[in-house]
Amino acid sequence: MALEFTMPKLGLTMEEGTILHWLVDHAAAVTPGTSVMVVETDKVETEVEIPDGGVLHIIGAIGETYRCGDVIGWILAEGEAPPAGGASAPQPSAAVVPPALSASVSAVPAIAARKDGERIFASPYARNRAAELGVNLETVVGTGPGGRITSEDVAAAKSGRTVVAAPLIAAAVTPSAQSATVPTRTAPRRAHAPAATFAAAELARILGIDLAATPILATSPDGRISRQDVADHVRAIVTGSRVVEAAATFAVLTQEPTTTVAMKGMRGTIATRMRASLQDMAQLTLMIDVDMDAVVADRDARKAGGGPTPGYTDYVIAATARALRDHPRLNSQVTADGIAVLPDVHVGMAVALDEGLMVPVVRNTDRLDLASLSAETTRLAEAARTGKLRLGDLEGGTFSVSALGMFGVDGFTPIINPPNAAILGVGRIRDDVAWTAAGAITRVKRMTLSLTWDHRVTDGAPAAAFVQTIGHYLDDPSTLG
Repeated sequence: MALEFTMPKLGLTMEEGTILHWLVDHAAAVTPGTSVMVVETDKVETEVEIPDGGVLHIIGAIGETYRCGDVIGWILAEGEAPPAGGASAPQPSAAVVPPALSASVSAVPAIAARKDGERIFASPYARNRAAELGVNLETVVGTGPGGRITSEDVAAAKSGRTVVAAPLIAAAVTPSAQSATVPTRTAPRRAHAPAATFAAAELARILGIDLAATPILATSPDGRISRQDVADHVRAIVTGSRVVEAAATFAVLTQEPTTTVAMKGMRGTIATRMRASLQDMAQLTLMIDVDMDAVVADRDARKAGGGPTPGYTDYVIAATARALRDHPRLNSQVTADGIAVLPDVHVGMAVALDEGLMVPVVRNTDRLDLASLSAETTRLAEAARTGKLRLGDLEGGTFSVSALGMFGVDGFTPIINPPNAAILGVGRIRDDVAWTAAGAITRVKRMTLSLTWDHRVTDGAPAAAFVQTIGHYLDDPSTLG
């Protein structure tokens, strides 16, 4: 019996995925657990395993975006035919787009002009999205194989990268011509192929673009060229005009900018989420100083003993996780039904990258001793900086911790990471003074903790008590394991 192979839901917030590459051939025999494709979500690129064995009849097209649950293939028995309507979608190859060679660019897609009444090549999902969003497909420039319109093109036309309607052109544009036409997409020429994501390299291969010879601006946090960068580069060429921002409430520029950083990708996601966070929540911040003498002594002892040495932020995360058990209202989220208090503590740690923040999650944080927690935060931070985070590393956080102490910051106002109800800011450890019971002055190590919480969830006194509890755990690091 034929079994559906659908776009999987790889995380709580995943709604759709783009097929970047099939790892097996059409009609290949597969066994359960075999990785059969690479999927791009709004957060990561990840391999997908097939749940059952059989012959894989591929329907999903490379470069196309499908909703979770959409059928992208069939798992068949040997000799079994797919159900009616289950024919394979054509898989793109380098031959789909004829290369237009020039002296300075090895290949740029040649896309024929579309005349009135001619058929518009668009995926079924792109057509559905266009109908939902009210987008006229005749005004959309396709960046899929052979100029095919994808759902991503439709979204770009509707949202912050609305493409100005213009006749499609069928000519290669040299780097010099491109820079004159679209100055916002220029970048230095490279002597060798630059670093690029798998998705970007695959799209460039399909379109016949030589990444080493084509000046594509990289906007991703790690400096690699992304799939979106390649798509934006092609859109700019084929429209012969700039990509226009949709919003119309920006102030007029007072100077000619030295450069313009696109609000897309990670930067765009951060902008959207943080704006929504401030609009949707009643956020308030308080700051409390905590003594760190015991933590400094404990860390020095661990270091002298030659064992794993947790960072100071690890101590704070461990203390915070245990305080969340004592104050469960802060480990919650607001829903349509009310305040949902969550049973498990999963603390997200903000990791600073060149273009923004990622918040990987330490799962079951309150159950980890300091050594285990430190090992996990080290792994997550390294994976974030090298682009190797898995989707599961970014999902399910119930509280966040953000540290700026390494920059000499004492207190600040962190913004809550939705759907969490609170976030803790960690300042630097500084020298301070205190008075003993006998009235003598003594030196102490102190740190400022800044808690931003949603006032809909709890009030100021319980929020302050929560941070005080964190301080009590830091006073006795032996309670942190």
